[in-house]
Amino acid sequence: MATGTLGAAPGASLARRGGKVAMALGSYGPGVRIGNWNEDICLEEELMKDFLEKRDKGELLIQKSRKLKENLLKKVELSVSKDGCVHFGDTVMLVNIEPLNQDPNPFMQGHLTLSINPDELKAYVSDKLETPCGTSGSKNMSPIGRNTFTLLSPDGGALGEPIRYGQNFCLGTKGGFPDPVLYLASDHKTFLRATKLSRLQEVFLTDKMSYLAYWQAAFLDPQLRLEYEGFPIQANAKILIIHCHTNRGLAVHRNHFLRTYFGGECEVASHTHLDSHRVEKEQNHWILTTGNPSHDSPSMLERATPLSEETRALARTQSTMPPSPVPFPSQCAGN
Repeated sequence: MATGTLGAAPGASLARRGGKVAMALGSYGPGVRIGNWNEDICLEEELMKDFLEKRDKGELLIQKSRKLKENLLKKVELSVSKDGCVHFGDTVMLVNIEPLNQDPNPFMQGHLTLSINPDELKAYVSDKLETPCGTSGSKNMSPIGRNTFTLLSPDGGALGEPIRYGQNFCLGTKGGFPDPVLYLASDHKTFLRATKLSRLQEVFLTDKMSYLAYWQAAFLDPQLRLEYEGFPIQANAKILIIHCHTNRGLAVHRNHFLRTYFGGECEVASHTHLDSHRVEKEQNHWILTTGNPSHDSPSMLERATPLSEETRALARTQSTMPPSPVPFPSQCAGN
C-alpha cells in the first residue's frame, strides 16, 4: 500500500512541485523589494526626487539655458537724446554701418551691432554670464539685452552730462540681468589670449572696473580731429572708439565668421585698420544709436528719413491740382 502510494505519488508530486517552482520563479522580479532589486527601486526614487527638486528650483540645465537666452533676448528701451548728443547714463547700441565698398565675398552684409557672445558650452550649463565673456557682431538691430550698452563715467559721477571727444568713458551692460554690470575691456594680445581667427587684440566683457575698460571717442575726419577735441559727441553720427590702454580702435571683421550660441556672427577685435592715406577704414566706424522718440521704430537708425521742403511742396502741389478731364468717346473717335 505504501509502495503503491509512493509509486503513484511521485509524478503528481513532481507536477505539483514543478508548478510551485514555476510559480515561485515567475513571481520574483524587479517589482519585488528583495536584494539588488530593492536597491534599484530606491535609486530610481531618489533620482526622481532630485529631478523634481531641481525642476521646482529652476536648476535643470534646460531651464538655466532657457533663462540665459530669455534675459539676453529681453527687449530694452534705448535712451532718447533731446539735444542731439550722448550723455553719461544713456543706453545706446553700438552699430557698424554697412560699408559702401565691401570686400568681394563678405560673410555678413548689412548693419552689425556689438553684442554679447557667451561661451557656447557654458551657455548650456549656466543661467548667468560667466566672465570673461566674448563679444561679436550681430545682425539683430532690435535693442535687446545682449546688444545694448550704458555709457558710464569712470569716476561714477557726471550722470546726465554730455560726453566729449577725448574724454574717458566706459561701456557697461547687464545683458538683461538685474546684476552685475559687465564692462567692455581689452588688453594687449599674447600667445594665449587673442581673437580666434584674426589673432588680433581681443575685446571681452569683465566684471572688474579698471583702466582696461576705458575708451575714448575720436572724430571721424582726421583733419578736423584736433579741432573737435572737447566738443560733445553727436548721437547717431559716425565716430571712432579708441581703447585708452592700447590706443587701438574698436573694429568688426566681416570676413571672419563665428559660430555662436545665437548663430553665425562676425568677429570683433581691437585693431586700427588704415588705408593708404593713413585714414581709418569702415571696420572702425561706429554709431552710438539712441532711441526714437516716436513709436514707428525702436531706434533712430531705423527711423524713416524726413521729406525735404522741395518734396513736401511738390506733394502739396500735386494734391491741390484738379484732376485732368477725361475725354468722351466721341472726341477720341473724332481725333
